[in-house]
Amino acid sequence: MTDPTEELEGGGGPGLGLDPPEAAAPAQAVEATGAGPAYQVLARKYRPTTFADLIGQEAMVRTLSNAFAADRIAHAFILTGVRGVGKTTTARILAKGFNCVGPDGTGGPTTEPCGVCEFCTAIAESRHVDVLEMDAASRTGVADVREIIDAVRYRAASARYKVYIIDEIHMLSTNAFNALLKTLEEPPEHVKFIFATTEIRKVPVTVLSRCQRFDLRRVEPEALIAHLARICEAEGAQVAADALALIARAAEGSVRDALSLLDQAIAHGAGETSADQVRAMLGLADRGLTLDLFEAVMAGDCAGALASFSEQHAQGADPLAVLRDLAEITHWISMAKVRPSAAEDPTLGPDAQARGRALGERLGMRALTRAWQMLLKAMEEAAAAPNPAAAAEMAIIRLTHVADLPTPEEIVRRLEGPGAGAASSQGPPRAASSGGSGRSGASAAAVATAPSAGAPAPPSGAPTAVSRVETRAGGASAARAAPALSVVAQAAPEPLREPEPSPEPARSPEPASEPEAELPEALRPYPDFDAVVALIRAKRDMALLVEVENSLRLVSYAPGRISFAPAPGAPTALASDLGRKLSGWTGARWMVSVEAGAEGAPTLAETRRAAQEDLEARLREHPLVRAALEAFPGAEIRAARGAEDLAAAAAFEAEAAAPEEAPDTNDDDWADWDPVDPYDAR
Repeated sequence: MTDPTEELEGGGGPGLGLDPPEAAAPAQAVEATGAGPAYQVLARKYRPTTFADLIGQEAMVRTLSNAFAADRIAHAFILTGVRGVGKTTTARILAKGFNCVGPDGTGGPTTEPCGVCEFCTAIAESRHVDVLEMDAASRTGVADVREIIDAVRYRAASARYKVYIIDEIHMLSTNAFNALLKTLEEPPEHVKFIFATTEIRKVPVTVLSRCQRFDLRRVEPEALIAHLARICEAEGAQVAADALALIARAAEGSVRDALSLLDQAIAHGAGETSADQVRAMLGLADRGLTLDLFEAVMAGDCAGALASFSEQHAQGADPLAVLRDLAEITHWISMAKVRPSAAEDPTLGPDAQARGRALGERLGMRALTRAWQMLLKAMEEAAAAPNPAAAAEMAIIRLTHVADLPTPEEIVRRLEGPGAGAASSQGPPRAASSGGSGRSGASAAAVATAPSAGAPAPPSGAPTAVSRVETRAGGASAARAAPALSVVAQAAPEPLREPEPSPEPARSPEPASEPEAELPEALRPYPDFDAVVALIRAKRDMALLVEVENSLRLVSYAPGRISFAPAPGAPTALASDLGRKLSGWTGARWMVSVEAGAEGAPTLAETRRAAQEDLEARLREHPLVRAALEAFPGAEIRAARGAEDLAAAAAFEAEAAAPEEAPDTNDDDWADWDPVDPYDAR
């Protein structure tokens, strides 16, 4: 029988699993050694260890260097910026600079940590006990902050400062922020706080006011391309310069994104990496093909634009990426027109820059801004569409069909040109496309603010009118959408042709002759019926005003006496209501009678309608309006205003914009007022 103690001592049996691990260690070590060291991605391998290695943040480096040199080191810092610009890296460099003692062990705080002392080495390897990194995205509560508050009271174990690095600080809860405020405002002298965030607006202002804030900028493309080239040289990788430009453009100023894409591009190329390989890897369209597509779109070549898009889509370009590239080109050319130096984009080759300058000289700003708006809408549609390629094709079709639309000024010039009067014989100056082209209609606007050169001045009686001409496609015109035109005519280019004399509408009966001396004082402000209507309007009795304008056909009028014939549908109580309210408003007696069988003057509403129809009839004879109606079949005049209406509208706007009268501060009614009650004084 075997002695159990022998098995426990490892003498002859397998034991209870408590054998010392040394026996298996050599095999494990050989296995690990045979596998070799694990690969480290470029973003970690080339992470900056000193401020000299940090690119694109010269302003922050200068500020911190001066603060360290002057021994004016704050107790709390907050670093903000987009992803991958060096926030956490800067925090670790600061932690090393706080605690670095130099190679000889006698150094002090510095912005150039040696990297060889025990503190720099331990912090770089994230194993220093006095430098604590906390992820606020996973530790958001008060209990996590309470651990920091309890620990700050104790001095650092071995380093000069105890450093707390809290990443994504904006993820802390409101209560956690409040719990941290007191400690953050007056921390012990041996504690430093470094916060990092991408959402600085979510950080309470009470926290921001207790920290020194540094905004890390996006890295410029030139600096990023040079940085990538240095890393490629250090790695022995062959990557084309235009491929590096594509990577820098896709990274959008983020160094970490650029290094991750470079790592992927080196593996994708398996040797020398070209721009075509990077473009295929990123799903981007060729920049030259994108410029070809943009030129076809802005030239109105629908077939050529669709063929160019199909070619890019067949090569693997994402439809949404193609639309985004078109929007970027539109923005780039627009900026180059405003600021010519913007055309020198380092991410584009010389040929693309030359083509961009040529497009900027040829295209107008109106066409570019219109294309920008339509591309933004197209990107939203393509992102939500079940077939993004189809949505992109429809967007390209729309863009090509509005690319060569005339501007409002061009429409006015064509309508005011020498052949405007003969538009009916020569055809419209610009009609919607023929049915064979399949182009949809578009909209345009025209504004005429002065008569053409040499045109005779309009007579004094010519109306100054504003008309809106809109289209209504229907029937035979439904095959093509008729565009809409707005015409504002401040002065006619030639006198309006006098229309045929029309029967003059019946005028209001003249007031009955009555000696001026016999009129009561309260009735003198109302010599005619128009003054009565103005009084009703001034009293803001809209119900009575509508009834008077639509139902009262005046037979005779004298101050204090009104006789009218009711229009069809007139209220039965109109006479009594009108007399009662006029008597109450004026303080004089008013007699309002109804003559059912009499033939009165037209109502005010009927008079206005007749005047409006007359004005529209005269407008139709105006050469500019007539040419517009002939150029856009299906259009109609929707509104017309005469000179009196324009003057009334201007007077109303002026009255509304006038400042209110200042209150009267010299009121004598309160001069004898005494705040002390005389009865209380007794």
